[in-house]
Amino acid sequence: MHTRHALAWFLAALGGLIWVQASAQSVRDTARELVPRVQPALSSEAPSPGATLPGSTRTIGWEQLIPAGWDPFKDLKALNLDTLKDNDPKAEEALQKMRKMWDNAPINPLVLGQNVRLPGYVVPLEDLPEGMKEFLLVPYFGACIHSPPPPANQIVHVVLDKPAKRLRLMDVVWVSGPMSATKTDSHMGVAGYRIEARQVAPYNEKKR
Repeated sequence: MHTRHALAWFLAALGGLIWVQASAQSVRDTARELVPRVQPALSSEAPSPGATLPGSTRTIGWEQLIPAGWDPFKDLKALNLDTLKDNDPKAEEALQKMRKMWDNAPINPLVLGQNVRLPGYVVPLEDLPEGMKEFLLVPYFGACIHSPPPPANQIVHVVLDKPAKRLRLMDVVWVSGPMSATKTDSHMGVAGYRIEARQVAPYNEKKR
C-alpha cells in the first residue's frame, strides 16, 4: 500500500475514532457514538483511586478512558493529505509520528483503582488448548485485526484468573474488574490499561 494511501486509511479506518476533519468532532463525541451507551457513566465526580466502596462496580464507556483535553491530532492537523504524493517522506514521517503518539496516549487517572464494567471486542493474545487467559479489549469491530490499533488509551489488556474456553476473536463481551495503569506492548497493539477480570460475560444491550 502506498504511503499516502496508508496514512489516509490510518486516519479514516480506526473504527471512527479517527476523523479527517478533526474540527467536526472531538474524540469524546466520536467514541460516544461508536461504543454501546451504558449507564451510569463514570463522571469527573468519581471517587479518587482506591475510594470505591467494596464490591461496587461502575459501568463505563470508552470515552471515560480518554483524559480531558487530550488531542490525538495535535501534530497532524495541518497535514493536507491531498498534497502528498505516493511514498512522500512527509507522509511516512507523519504516520510514524502518529503511531508513536498513539502508543503513548495518556490515560485518565479517574478510572484507576476503580472496579469497572466495560463493553468491548475481544482480540486474543494467545491460543492455548486450555482456553484464553489474556486478550485485548477494543472499542470497535476489527481494531488491531482489520485496521491499525487505536490509541493506547483505547485498548485494555484483560487478564483472567483462569482460562476461558468459549472466547473467540471479535466476541462482544462485558469485562468487570479493577482497572490499573499497567502498560502492555503486544504484537496486536499497545494497551494503556489493564483489567484483572473478575467476570467476562456476553454483551447485551439490556441495562442492569
